[in-house]
Amino acid sequence: MEAKTQRSELTRAAIVGAALDLAAAEGLESITLQAVADRIGLSKSGVFSRVGSRETLQKAVVEEFGRRFIDDVFVPAMQQPKGLPRLDTIVQRWIVRMRDVEARSGCIFSAGAFELDDREGPLRDLLHSEVMRWRGALRRTVLQAIEAGHLQADTDADQLVGEIYSLALGMVHDVRFLRDHRAAERAQASWRRLLASYLPQ
Repeated sequence: MEAKTQRSELTRAAIVGAALDLAAAEGLESITLQAVADRIGLSKSGVFSRVGSRETLQKAVVEEFGRRFIDDVFVPAMQQPKGLPRLDTIVQRWIVRMRDVEARSGCIFSAGAFELDDREGPLRDLLHSEVMRWRGALRRTVLQAIEAGHLQADTDADQLVGEIYSLALGMVHDVRFLRDHRAAERAQASWRRLLASYLPQ
């Protein structure tokens, strides 16, 4: 029974992974049970029996992208001391991820936000909550840097988070659409200038 459960979990992971690849290439709305079934050689009913409805699969894709993003960017940064070392590591790892992952497969958070910005419904709500959860973690890290005296005491945490996010969206655009091979280098330079404007005098 255990082996059967393990196989089922592996199959579900393969389904979600295939759906994530599809969404990265063509958008969240491109996900259908049949399209994913075709990608991994299962029947449509086989996909349904493991993940349920199309909407459930779309949600699973958003959650899986969020998990991978946090694992790549935020979790390793937690090994750094609170304050600027941690904040800098987050931004550096984010830039590297955009260069090495999103450059090839796209960003579900940013592409999904544009895709769903004028729609209502559970999928938009989930994506919104995932993005806000990430921004909240980033904001807490900024506040810790202010409290540690690593950033100016009057730093507006929401402003800095917005600027970091804008930097990331700009890099995703340049690396994906413009295919600028220097996009990561430019993002690094932008981050250094931005950070310098917030350091104590």
